[in-house]
Amino acid sequence: MSDSLPRITYSNIDADLSPIHAYLDKAIPEFEQESLSKSWKTPFATGPASSIVSPIDGAISLGEFPVSTAGNIKAAIAAAREGAKIWNRTSVEERLAFAGRWKTALAEAKYRLGIAALYEVGKSRVEAIGEAEEVLDMLDYYPSELKSNNGYRRPMNELVPNETALSVLRPYGVFAVVAPFNFPVALSVGPIVCALLAGNSVVYKPAPECPLSGLLIAETIKRAALPEGVFSIVLGGTEVGRLLTTDEGVDGIAFTGSHKTGMGIFRHIAKGPWVKPVLAEMGGKNPAYVTKNADLDRAAQGVVRSAFGLQGQKCSACSVVYVDNAVKDEFIERCKVLASKLVVGDPRCKETFIGPLYNSGTVDRFTEAVAQVKAEGKVHFGGTHVDGKPANYFFPALVELDGPCNLTKDELFMPFVVVRGVDGLEQGLKEGNNVSYGLSAGIYTEDNNELNVFLDHAEAGVLYANRASGATTGAWPGAQPFCGWKGTGVSGRGGLGPYYLPQFMREQSHTIMTN
Repeated sequence: MSDSLPRITYSNIDADLSPIHAYLDKAIPEFEQESLSKSWKTPFATGPASSIVSPIDGAISLGEFPVSTAGNIKAAIAAAREGAKIWNRTSVEERLAFAGRWKTALAEAKYRLGIAALYEVGKSRVEAIGEAEEVLDMLDYYPSELKSNNGYRRPMNELVPNETALSVLRPYGVFAVVAPFNFPVALSVGPIVCALLAGNSVVYKPAPECPLSGLLIAETIKRAALPEGVFSIVLGGTEVGRLLTTDEGVDGIAFTGSHKTGMGIFRHIAKGPWVKPVLAEMGGKNPAYVTKNADLDRAAQGVVRSAFGLQGQKCSACSVVYVDNAVKDEFIERCKVLASKLVVGDPRCKETFIGPLYNSGTVDRFTEAVAQVKAEGKVHFGGTHVDGKPANYFFPALVELDGPCNLTKDELFMPFVVVRGVDGLEQGLKEGNNVSYGLSAGIYTEDNNELNVFLDHAEAGVLYANRASGATTGAWPGAQPFCGWKGTGVSGRGGLGPYYLPQFMREQSHTIMTN
């Protein structure tokens, strides 16, 4: 039955999703009964096991999961190096065939993967299934790029008649893939498939609180029949990540997470005998701009959805809005109306838009930020605990501040958006660009001159204009390359776009004299 259900993307907000909800009404309790509270084992994690609970409710155990020891990590990397000897030399056709088999396995597991993310992260139904849907498009898009670029083999100029010259992109060897908690499926599958399509072997570490989705992903790869050692999974937290990313047997790293951790990886790599590739996405502080020429209904909808979807726990979540003073008060009122209609609750329920905050640290940061605004600005909506719910359920906060501060500059990762009144787009862009990050930004205007100023001057890699489904969120494979500028990223080329896959390879020229 699930094959006939409509697709969820991050943009089709007006689609009739009632068939999906009817399916999930049965599938969610079945998943809870069949897949939760189990004791898991995996070859490269033989350390002590512990229970991990869902942020939805501390009484819900995701299962008992072991941790990888230092010896396990060494063994996984050694296996990957052996596997790389085979996989590095496979043809493009063999890699594409694997991608086809993996897509089939992922499609069969789509709802299990989405529901796992729902339990692990506290995602709403639509967010969770949308994430699982996204990976299927990744398994279309990236292989199509490899194929359309002829496996990244390109003829070069021939200087003499009996010379043949080629540019060939070759794999590095072993890639470590370190995934975050907020998109445990998509931000795992994306770098894994690119590393494998490029001919690398992979050692993968899911977020410490998301081993369930990580192990389910590993099961789908096993069904896709890779050679021994080409893919391995290790489990654990900060120390496991450190041991993996600093091991000399790793040739490249794909990391998604905090700026602090990402920069720590770069600093370690810089001390080595040579620089290894590090593909890093390290957060964002994503502004939206609402001019006096904006459609305020569209702007309010886009900002509220982008700021509060997934509890604001997205790298691209909108966390500050620069609004022309001429329309600021009206914009705030429209946002308040929309925010008041959002259901905060158990994400297993179809009505829920906002689920729980991820952990106690997020709760502390949220309450501290609200307290700061009460002292320095104004809380227009929310910021309070939801009565009758566990301690990590809060109404989202819509606040206003009179000037720039830590709350308009630092990544917050919570359902908290700051409104700043400005005297025009130029002032807003000046302040919005004056941050360490540069992931996404959005504008609402019906004036083409303002739109062009934004497109020319916004310092971010992902730009949106007049998007009701999300002011700064909603990137999709093959549609919106997800490229971080400044402190968000390094290479200047982002995931989901045409220049991501080649970063898992290095160039080699072949010059051959024929006689």
